[in-house]
Amino acid sequence: MPRRLTVVVLCAVLLSISGLAQQSLAQQSLAQQSLVQQSDLINSADASFDRWSGDFSFPAYEAQLREAITLYEEALSTVPPDAVQTRSYVLDRLAQGYFELGMAYLTDRGEQEEAYGKGKDYALASLRLDPAFVETEKQSFRAALSSAHDALAVFWYGNNLGRYLNFHMMTALSGGMKDVQAAFERALELDPTYLGGAPWRSLGSFLAQVPAFMGGDKDRARAALESAIKIDPSFIENYVDIADYIARPAKDWPAFCDEINTALAVGADDSKAAKWPLYNALALQRVHDLAADHPCEN
Repeated sequence: MPRRLTVVVLCAVLLSISGLAQQSLAQQSLAQQSLVQQSDLINSADASFDRWSGDFSFPAYEAQLREAITLYEEALSTVPPDAVQTRSYVLDRLAQGYFELGMAYLTDRGEQEEAYGKGKDYALASLRLDPAFVETEKQSFRAALSSAHDALAVFWYGNNLGRYLNFHMMTALSGGMKDVQAAFERALELDPTYLGGAPWRSLGSFLAQVPAFMGGDKDRARAALESAIKIDPSFIENYVDIADYIARPAKDWPAFCDEINTALAVGADDSKAAKWPLYNALALQRVHDLAADHPCEN
């Protein structure tokens, strides 16, 4: 090969390598920028979701919660499919956020249904990040749910589904309620202490409210709620659920008033009430409504 041609070829090769290197560096830079953007969005969402820093205001927190949901959804669009841990975190937060928005703030039935539907779908998307769940689901969804490993995804799926089924009674009667119970029971196996004993509390509330032919059982419900109280006595909803769903229907007014008065006593302790600001604020609203219907000596 002539010397000049050799030099030309060599230059071309070097230029090609240089171009590829520059392209690789550019791609790495974009990837780093994307990671930074993703991290910033998640951190901002977490900050907005936070209900423990500073004084908690129930009315003001709605805007924070909505902002957190918006930021988590924006962050989700930047998370690559193979970043399973990050996707799981964001999806679980969205499932929780939509449940809390629907439960605490929304009053329009259409908006509630939409919120619980989105929460259910986000939790399911989180569950489906596990290939074992996807494989088992092909044979039986309930078997997949009962063997899932993401405690938060399972728990928030059950809670959102339970509320969503209030708008879809045929689905509830045709097996949906069994899926709710399966979710709570699996969450209980995975982490009974999550959110102050929430799996026990959710199972107890479920068993107390559904009719016997759908699995309801007042005795099991009370035992479950008492288990939640043992895990965290500062979670006021436990006492309110016993009063509202077990003592009141049985017209057991001494037990009803015991639970109401205990709830009020916990609520009067600022350090205990502040441990679960959103949920305790909601529970205290229920306490005052129940006490207004059936006054108790305090």
